[in-house]
Amino acid sequence: MADELHNQTVTWRELWNETADLIGDRAHARWLCEVASSSARPDEFLAELDQAATVRMVSHLDAMLARYRAGEPVQYVLGQWSFRHIELAIDRRVLIPRPETELVAEVAIEKAAAIGPTRLIADLGTGSGAIGLAMAYELPREGTTVWITDVSADALDVARSNIAGLGPAGRNVRAALGSWLDALPADELFDVIVANPPYVAVDSPDLEKAVGDWEPAGALFAGPDGLDDIRTIVGESTSRLRKGGWLILEIGADQSEPVRELMAAAGYVDIEVRPDLAGLDRIAIGRAPSSTT
Repeated sequence: MADELHNQTVTWRELWNETADLIGDRAHARWLCEVASSSARPDEFLAELDQAATVRMVSHLDAMLARYRAGEPVQYVLGQWSFRHIELAIDRRVLIPRPETELVAEVAIEKAAAIGPTRLIADLGTGSGAIGLAMAYELPREGTTVWITDVSADALDVARSNIAGLGPAGRNVRAALGSWLDALPADELFDVIVANPPYVAVDSPDLEKAVGDWEPAGALFAGPDGLDDIRTIVGESTSRLRKGGWLILEIGADQSEPVRELMAAAGYVDIEVRPDLAGLDRIAIGRAPSSTT
């Protein structure tokens, strides 16, 4: 596309239409054009539809289109994705944030907001930082501390870059490299521990091909039944929570009963599993026993 436009003027309206015709998805075409045009906001892009694109912008769009047409997920091609009220930089070092994970964050925020005047939170295996940074952004700035951890140094680099883009709320976030609870300060007890751990069984036939092809395997697979990392987190987390503190996990849609059993065996009470927007069991919640339990 770019070579044809060196000697002619083309507007973003025309580019949007051409891109939509090429890929067959008008929404994705708009997102690609917004990023290529360096628009800060969707309304800014719409206000400039009849402005001419520069050759450099068209070249950027061409490069993104080549990646998109090769099958790369649009979120990676864009290099950014919205999660609740924040915008995250993402690439192939981290999972793509999904709507069900937004619900996990919502539950974690609900539980943490009921605790005060201070609250100490851990987001284990943070990836892009989605859950932990959403919590830091939405919870009261005064009295909130959020630890985000990951065993992958590459993933933690992405999360740290997203802390920098969080604004004043980023001052409440601490990042640590390490495996699950081992990454947390040994002398701290937490009010809420939340995680979206790997929960896909190795060789699972249910995994979408695009997910397996493009997203990091270390953030997806967890042993023959998909529960290896959940077992570790559930088994070790009761000793890292304050009495009455909450553990919140994203789980596979077929893992409700085994996760309930793991939580009960570890001593959790008030155990429940909530559905995602599709009605699938997806959010496991358990409370560490209080002193009177």
